[in-house]
Amino acid sequence: MTRSDSIKPPANFRETVEFYLIDYRTPLGKAIDITIIFMNLLVCAIFVIDTYPISIGLKTFLWRLEILAVTFFIIEYVARLYGAPSRRKQLVDIYSIIDLLAILPTLFQAILPLFGLYLNIAFVKTIRVFKVFRIFRFLRFLTDPNFFFGSVSLEVLKVARLVTTILIIFFISSGLFYYVESPVNDQVRNFGDAFYFTVVALTTVGFGDIIPVTEAGKWVTVLMILSGIILIPWEASQIVKEWILISKKTNVLCPQCGLGEHDIDADYCKRCGHYLYHEEIPEKKVAEGDRSQ
Repeated sequence: MTRSDSIKPPANFRETVEFYLIDYRTPLGKAIDITIIFMNLLVCAIFVIDTYPISIGLKTFLWRLEILAVTFFIIEYVARLYGAPSRRKQLVDIYSIIDLLAILPTLFQAILPLFGLYLNIAFVKTIRVFKVFRIFRFLRFLTDPNFFFGSVSLEVLKVARLVTTILIIFFISSGLFYYVESPVNDQVRNFGDAFYFTVVALTTVGFGDIIPVTEAGKWVTVLMILSGIILIPWEASQIVKEWILISKKTNVLCPQCGLGEHDIDADYCKRCGHYLYHEEIPEKKVAEGDRSQ
């Protein structure tokens, strides 16, 4: 469900849960938003740090932080499912699927050993890569111009979506490339190396100092480039299109129907046909009257 100004006041506990998960005005709604954003940033940071050689103590500390964050996300996931008007739609919602994919790796690693079950190392590496999809959660806050800190214009919102889309492509591509290349590629030792390769590949610079050596790495590279040349120009074109439309609009208010947006050179309302009172229009009319005399 999208965040909206026209949310009905909750009538029962289920609607109360739904309300505060999408609310951005009340202190509790703002606190939930801020906490979700912070937890997402924390999980993404842990994912990156964990690719570097760190001490056992720091690794244990980060693991505990990840368990804490994922516990919060599980509670949030269940709460969204409980409060959703249609739970079937909520289950197949793209953000719900992303949430589940990002939760499962940590959940498997934490729960299964408690029952004496241990995951195969290859399987662990495979499912851990799904953690990169957690960054998609930031798009949830960019579906509506209303945020916990207020409202923004649609133009600013589209710019924010473009920047976020670029960061998501870079982050996911780097994460996928790291996990398929790092076991066999000495040039990819951490997330930073993978991120460097992603930037070089997507900007078509192609230094050649880091190259994929596995088939999976080559396919990840192909997919990241295709994503970059399709998604980024598309988002940018939406922004340019919006700016062009704005530059061709005027805020003259039609005195008959109240329509507030018209082409900058329009003499008459495009909705009702009533004459519009531009500053330059009376001058044109006067000039025409002088010529007729």
